[in-house]
Amino acid sequence: MAKVVSLDGQLSFLDHYLHPDPRHSNLTGLARFAIEFLLFGLKEARACLFAGFFFLAVFAVPRAGWFHIPRYDLLLIIALAIQLWMIWAKLETLDELKAVCLFHLVGFALEVFKTSGSIQSWAYPDPAYTKLFGVPLFSGFMYAAVGSYIIQAWRLFDLRIKHHPPYWMAGVLAFVIYANFFAHHFIGDYRWYIAACLLGLYARSTVIFRPYDRDRRMPLLLSFVLIGFFIWLAENISTFLGVWKYPNQLGAWSMVHVGKWSSWCLLVIMIFTIVANLKHIKKHVHIPE
Repeated sequence: MAKVVSLDGQLSFLDHYLHPDPRHSNLTGLARFAIEFLLFGLKEARACLFAGFFFLAVFAVPRAGWFHIPRYDLLLIIALAIQLWMIWAKLETLDELKAVCLFHLVGFALEVFKTSGSIQSWAYPDPAYTKLFGVPLFSGFMYAAVGSYIIQAWRLFDLRIKHHPPYWMAGVLAFVIYANFFAHHFIGDYRWYIAACLLGLYARSTVIFRPYDRDRRMPLLLSFVLIGFFIWLAENISTFLGVWKYPNQLGAWSMVHVGKWSSWCLLVIMIFTIVANLKHIKKHVHIPE
């Protein structure tokens, strides 16, 4: 069996099954739909590898922890182990790891602010040895998981962006999104004004991806909304398991307010912008007209 080298020069036993077989290039109708749908699902699962394993750990580790190790500390150990395994198995490059670490730092800084005494948007109620400023260190990996997914999906689906807005404009709005997460506690929440600007900026943008051997297209804004929705679902499960809690969930669990969906969509756009700018620095993402 021939080895398959991925776009970033990585070797992976999974990559062999995620590349088109020339014998199937003439498939049509239901057979093509089935193959593309299967490959789309496999590539999505491959892109979600870090997030999937990490989320399974969140689900599996009991609140009391294991072997007298608190739950939050175990989740940190597991997250680090998954990350090291992905590097060892060449499922992730060192450049990708650097970007993931950046998302971890950005997310952890937000967590520290949001859980601080004067804000207390949510809380981590369980004890842990690896808490810093009252925030368990594993929490940054939840943001890193989103970044990991976007980075992996970009490579696996051979993503290209048509009509990408000027990078400096996208970068400014990404900074404004991040700043609003902090500033809205003091000067008001401007997310809907930001969303209106994003709608205008990305209205013409299309993401082109390749689940099999042909390009498919989707409005870029729709992809942001869909990713944000699935993160919101994961957040509901995590709060149900008591990993963290919002003030209205301290007495009894209730569904995370649907408004958080918009927050996750904005966060996805911010992370996507960082990835896109990093990709642009290495080489273009534009498609020639």
